[in-house]
Amino acid sequence: MAIFLTENSKVIVQGITGSEGTKHTRRMVASGTNVVGGVNPRKAGSDVDGIPVFATVGEAMKETGADVSVVFVPPAFAKDAAVEAIDAQIPLLVVITEGIPVQDTAYFFAYSRERATTRIIGPNCPGIISPGRSNAGIIPADITRQGRIGLVSKSGTLTYQMMYELRDIGFSTCVGIGGDPVVGTTHIDCLAAFQDDPETDAIGRPSSSRPTSPSPSSATSPGSRHPRARRWGTPAPSSPARVARLPPSRRRSRRSASVSARHRRRPHG
Repeated sequence: MAIFLTENSKVIVQGITGSEGTKHTRRMVASGTNVVGGVNPRKAGSDVDGIPVFATVGEAMKETGADVSVVFVPPAFAKDAAVEAIDAQIPLLVVITEGIPVQDTAYFFAYSRERATTRIIGPNCPGIISPGRSNAGIIPADITRQGRIGLVSKSGTLTYQMMYELRDIGFSTCVGIGGDPVVGTTHIDCLAAFQDDPETDAIGRPSSSRPTSPSPSSATSPGSRHPRARRWGTPAPSSPARVARLPPSRRRSRRSASVSARHRRRPHG
């Protein structure tokens, strides 16, 4: 068993005919994912490696029985793509696209909450993988194996690192929730889902050393007052970055670090 994505999931790809959509569709298929269709209204009726392309998400769902959509469309069109998928009542929507305006994400996230039929993962995320079963997104399928650890992370890079470091143990499901200010699925959502998964025995939650709100992993710590606290009696796996403690003067986000680097005064001479 896995969370959100299983071997029975039927996946469609919005933006399948674009370069990124085509490349990662092929990788998903190679990893065993059941990709049943793609969506591009301008190329409806064509195919990508034998995978049919439909005009709309609704049509693709009707013809294929799809229950997962992965979005590979440019930021300017991501809002419309997400709303279309929500209107079609796709159960799981994985938004890979980076650089979507926050107000657009806030809009389709709020819209999904109103409709209450679609779970969103992302945006700006690597997606979700249940190793050996299905892969929806851009996570490499060959860096780990199926096992009994659940993984949730905002960082794609740290997701890949932990998957590789613990490859001999393996994972039930790995979820990259995305690093944008507004995301559809949170750490707590994933922890609650892992809690109800009988095939998940531990949770990994890697994160960077930048300042964050209090750790949501406390929801599964022994003695937690969280109503969903459960059986995690031993420390969950964590990356070194999660336990590192930098001096206050050096605690900066990735963005502030890159901005300060760009604007650092150059020496005269």
